[in-house]
Amino acid sequence: MMAKPGTDATPRARLFLGHPLGLGYLTFADAWERFSFSGMQALLVLYMGQRLLLPGHVEHVAGFAAFRGAVEHLYGRHLSVGALASAIFGLYSGGVYLTPIAGGLLADRGLGRTRTITRGACLLVAGHFLMAFEAPFLVALACLVIGVGCFKGNMATQVGELYAPGDLRRADAFQIYMIGISMAAIVSPLVCGALGQRVAWHWGFAAAGVGMLVGLAVYLSGTRLYPEARRTGKRDDAPRPRLVKGEGLTIAVLLALLPALALSSVGNQQMFNAYLVWGDAHLNLRVFGQALPVTWLISADAFIATGAMAFTVMFWRWWAIRRREPDEIVKLVLGVAISATAPLILALASAHEAVSGRRIGLAWALAFHFVNEVGVANVFPVGLALFSRASPKAVGGVMIGVYYLSLFAANMLVGWLGGLLETMTPTAFWLLHSGLVASGGVMLLGLALAFRRILTPMVDPEASAKVAPSPTAQANPAIS
Repeated sequence: MMAKPGTDATPRARLFLGHPLGLGYLTFADAWERFSFSGMQALLVLYMGQRLLLPGHVEHVAGFAAFRGAVEHLYGRHLSVGALASAIFGLYSGGVYLTPIAGGLLADRGLGRTRTITRGACLLVAGHFLMAFEAPFLVALACLVIGVGCFKGNMATQVGELYAPGDLRRADAFQIYMIGISMAAIVSPLVCGALGQRVAWHWGFAAAGVGMLVGLAVYLSGTRLYPEARRTGKRDDAPRPRLVKGEGLTIAVLLALLPALALSSVGNQQMFNAYLVWGDAHLNLRVFGQALPVTWLISADAFIATGAMAFTVMFWRWWAIRRREPDEIVKLVLGVAISATAPLILALASAHEAVSGRRIGLAWALAFHFVNEVGVANVFPVGLALFSRASPKAVGGVMIGVYYLSLFAANMLVGWLGGLLETMTPTAFWLLHSGLVASGGVMLLGLALAFRRILTPMVDPEASAKVAPSPTAQANPAIS
């Protein structure tokens, strides 16, 4: 029997870790997208600062003189190579979180979710392979920004559409989804980072393109299981819902969360920008006499993130057995409070370096990654779950794109903050980040208290009383 959209009437043999089978395909497809995204992102600021923006190379980039002039006009000053690399990184990483709004609108009111995602994946494949050449660098970035816009938000929306509005497994599903993404991010900097830093930059970017090709193939192989196909018996022709009275206030409250979420993300997002430059200059990266590429710290972070996400999923399941599980907004506040302490570790490490004169040991960096990822495990996927559940269905895809606006703002701020590393002491630099994250947490707490009724889900008893899968299904989590 065909499962109803937003429910889990799927036969038990067709479950994925106790969830609809479509979650498995979406998780693995997005994991390969994250392989390509993380591999490219780990190399980007280092590639620009150590090669592309240097004389003898920057002249080869088509249209770069006009582009540089526009960036420096935006910043109001001439930018050094390091500051320019940080600014371009901020524009790129901010852009990939801005375009999901257009991608969500295109899916909601035009092509439909599946076709929009497919076109985005094709643009991502093209962008990653174009990064293997200097001349089309700006074209490659444009393909990646537009491709992510079509792909990222709509993938998360499809995950949310697998569940009924009151199904409390939704947050659990997004955390499983993020575990899959985190596992890909472990491998990606090891492969792309090693190829890029030790063989040739362009080999690393090409490896990211291969990963995106695999992601596209996985996504297309599971289209029959996605909500659009299940609703209509064919793809992308579902009736378009409309806004109803009272949903405008819900949209306004969700929009009010964005500045707080943006500040809350600054510490984590800086990890792919100034943190790598700082780490290359200040961390002792020698292990057993061998110097490690600084990009491998991103793999270490992804490994820690996977464990932190799995621990968080198990902790909240354990908690739910014994007492009432907190709703999403409470988890967000707790997660940001933890995240705010992570940059403090880097500030302490920098202060110790200033006193001792010795490079910072890797233990400090690993402690930062651990604390940061425990916090992020209760922020990013939980925020996605909140927006997916609370957003009116008429604008569900657009509102997931709106959620990514917080990361757009965070990355634009990160690009500007990264340039301060040349003018501030490292201790002050990381203290500033901790203060910004903490201020985001205070804002979230205020909004949680003021709008708890709107932000708290109405529990669907039927959805929350689902029977757990059999021991056999639990022991064999592979997609079948």
